[in-house]
Amino acid sequence: MTRVLGIETSCDETAAAVITRGEDGAPAILSNVVLSQIEEHAAFGGVVPEIAARAHVEALDGVIEAALEEAGVTLDEIDGIAATAGPGLIGGLIVGLTTAKALAAALDKPLLPVNHLEGHALTARLTDGLEFPYLLLLVSGGHTQIVHVQDIGRYERWASTIDDALGEAFDKTAKLLGLPYPGGPSVEKAAAQGNATRFAFPRPLKGEARPDFSFSGLKTAVRRTASELAPLSEQDIADICASFQAAVTETLADRVTRSLERFRTEHSHLKEPALVVAGGVAANAAIRNTLKSLCRQKGFRLVAPPIKLCGDNAAMIAWAGLERLEAGLAEENALAFAPRPRWPLDESSAPLFGAGKRGAKA
Repeated sequence: MTRVLGIETSCDETAAAVITRGEDGAPAILSNVVLSQIEEHAAFGGVVPEIAARAHVEALDGVIEAALEEAGVTLDEIDGIAATAGPGLIGGLIVGLTTAKALAAALDKPLLPVNHLEGHALTARLTDGLEFPYLLLLVSGGHTQIVHVQDIGRYERWASTIDDALGEAFDKTAKLLGLPYPGGPSVEKAAAQGNATRFAFPRPLKGEARPDFSFSGLKTAVRRTASELAPLSEQDIADICASFQAAVTETLADRVTRSLERFRTEHSHLKEPALVVAGGVAANAAIRNTLKSLCRQKGFRLVAPPIKLCGDNAAMIAWAGLERLEAGLAEENALAFAPRPRWPLDESSAPLFGAGKRGAKA
C-alpha cells in the first residue's frame, strides 16, 4: 500500500489528510481533517492574509497529528509528503510547504509540491475513477476556467475569466447586501426565498463565440440595483440574490456549451465524455442542476465531487501527490521548491487581464 500525507494551507482552511491506494488499485481516503478559519475572518467580510497565516502556524501541527491518528498510521508509515505550493496566499503557502519540507527531510521521504488547481483537477479520479481525458470547469473564489485535462501534468486551458472569478462575484454580492461571510452559501440561501425574474441582470458575453467568462458587469448591475432600492428589505435582498444566481447559471450554461462542443469534436471516439465541476462554487445546487441539465442535452456525463471535497481540502492534495508519485513525477530537488502565489495550471497559456486582478491567476 502507498500512503501519502497531504497538507493544504493556501487560503483560510488548515487541512491535512492521508490517502492510500491498496493492492486492488482502489484509492481510499483514510483521513481528511479540515479546520476552518471562518470565525477569524467573518468580522472583516473576507480573508485577511496575515490572520490566515498566523492561524495556520498555530493549528497545522495539531491538524496533521489528528489526520495521522484518524488514519491509524504513523509518520514512518507514510510514503510521501504532499503540500500545496501554490497558487494562494503566500503566507499560508510558506507555512504548509515549510512544514512539509521539514517532515520530508526528517523522514527521508519524497516531497511532492502540488499545484492547488491540480488537486481540484484530479479529484474526480479519486472519487469516481475517471479516466483521461475529460473537461474541467473550475469555479472558486480565485479561479473561473475551463481546462482540457489530458493526463497527470498535462493541462490545456480553453477558457478563463477576463475579470472577476465567479466565487469573488458571489462574495462581493453578499458583502454588498450585508449577508454573512462566506458569501457563496449566504447568497444561495437567500436566493431560495427570492423571485429570480424580478431583476433583469446582464448575462455577460452570452452568445459570443469566444468561450471566456466575465462577471464584473453583473456585479456592477447588482450594486446599482441595490443602491437604487436602498434601504433594502429582506425580500429585496432575496430577489436580488435569486436574480443574480439566475444570471450566473444562464451565463455558465452558455459559456460552457462552447467548450463541450469543442471537446466532443476533438474526442469523437468517446462514447460518454465527462465534464467535471470542481472548486468551492461547485457546491452551489443551482449551478450543479444547470450543468447536469446541460450535460444531459449534450450527451456528457457530469462528475461533481462530494461537497466536502469541492472546497479547499487536503485529500485532493494528497491524491495529486500520490498520482505524481506513482507516475514517477516526483521532483529530485523538491526541497528547493519555492511557494508560488500565482501558478497557472496551463503554464503555456498567457494570463487574461481585465478590470479585475484575480483573473490574472487563471
